Amino acid sequence: MPDPAVPPTPPVALSALLAREDLGLRQIAGPMDTNTVIHWAHTSEMADPYPYLLGGELLLSAGVHIPEAAGAGTYFDDYVSRIVAAGGAALGFGLAPVHDTVPRALVEACDTYELPLLEVPPQTTFSGVARAVWQLMAQARHAELRRVTEAQQSLAAAASRPDPVRAVLRQLAQRVGGWAVLYGPEGAESTSTGRGADVQRPEAASAGRAAEVAAAGREPGDVVRGALAELAAVVRPSGPGTPTSATDTAAGTHLAAYALGAGQGFVLGVAAPHRDTGDHTIASVAAVLLSLLTGEHQSGSGAARSSALVRLLLGAEPEAVAPLLGGGGWLVVHGSPDAQPCDPVAAAALGAALGSPLVDLARDVVRVLVPADREPAPQTGWTLGVSAPATPRDWPAADTQAARALSRARATRAPLHRHGTHRPALTDLLSPGEAEAHARALLAPLTPPLAETLRTWLSLHGSWDRTAVALAVHRNTVRQRIARCAALLGTDLDDPDVRMELWFALRHGER
Repeated sequence: MPDPAVPPTPPVALSALLAREDLGLRQIAGPMDTNTVIHWAHTSEMADPYPYLLGGELLLSAGVHIPEAAGAGTYFDDYVSRIVAAGGAALGFGLAPVHDTVPRALVEACDTYELPLLEVPPQTTFSGVARAVWQLMAQARHAELRRVTEAQQSLAAAASRPDPVRAVLRQLAQRVGGWAVLYGPEGAESTSTGRGADVQRPEAASAGRAAEVAAAGREPGDVVRGALAELAAVVRPSGPGTPTSATDTAAGTHLAAYALGAGQGFVLGVAAPHRDTGDHTIASVAAVLLSLLTGEHQSGSGAARSSALVRLLLGAEPEAVAPLLGGGGWLVVHGSPDAQPCDPVAAAALGAALGSPLVDLARDVVRVLVPADREPAPQTGWTLGVSAPATPRDWPAADTQAARALSRARATRAPLHRHGTHRPALTDLLSPGEAEAHARALLAPLTPPLAETLRTWLSLHGSWDRTAVALAVHRNTVRQRIARCAALLGTDLDDPDVRMELWFALRHGER
């Protein structure tokens, strides 16, 4: 039987529809299962309704399609079997205007194929049944939203208590009527933090064992416990394509696992006897809160960043504190939001998307320090400039590269521009000292703003408009500055040889 194409509304229990006294419905065949639900009501007088059903329907029919000799053959067996094959949830048969009673052969066929059969009295219209179904759906939806809202409020309150991780787990277990457990990074042993959250010491790891950091609720048996631990391993970050959540069933218990945070290795596991509408939303809220409680500031990375900052403020060199932030090279990324202004939440979101918490929010640009092994990708709503890989000693130069790359991206209307890698050229034949001395002498008449304007203008092939965009000034301002440069340098900027020499000087004599 195909799975029903579930609509974005909660299903209606068939028992709730039968309990509506205004409808007068009566079940006369099929299993009396209180767990039977319907997703919608559909009326059809087709002899074969299969092509018109999505699954999960209460199919309503007045029997117009039934031939006179139907009871003597296999008509009703064929009819009911096709409804079941299409995933129909129940059949409602109207006693008016064609039939005074429900055909006995139809009752027998519904019993045979275990399809609930409802008798619809003459005074009840099919549209009235359909309206009742939608009313019950609306009530269920309202109850679901109220339940989820109350759960969100209680989980948020739990997160502010002295022992927040266990408080959130207790509240989640209570809301789903089951067991909630927080697993640490694979193979790690638990230890307690000052805020009451248990986290992991990677150095104490023993491969292959998922540590239960904290748990709450009714503990399941060993089979369910083991199955949930295996499910947690499925979502634990292990590379690209790892799912962030997964579900399963073991020993009649519904299981769910949610990866927490950005690759820290914590996993939330939930085991519940039922999987009610809204449970996934409630568990997802708990997962977000636990991600914050077990995030980098709890697992040690935040402490390392704080230590690095303190050492810098006390006079340490960048290369001396860089190991606290992680090894390897670094990229500086400058980001400009397409919609101004940028706020701290958007800046933090950009850092998270680029895989780094090292974010600096300025007035009109966000700067992010990213490990060089995390290749930045274009981000929707942002224009990015990326530096070349740099060591801590070269961070200031990389910051300048990122700023210029961002200007280039703005001018060319590209979502991301990377600072070009340097390849051997004729200019490399000169010693750096000689090149720098020549450049400084040539550019001496220019102030830094004029030199930057000239550099940008040359890099954009003399385009006034694109230079204006890159520098965030009016195009007339660009024209005035370039004219001033030509006057101070006493040269013709339309001459390609002059432009080449100035470009060489600007590249080797940046001040």
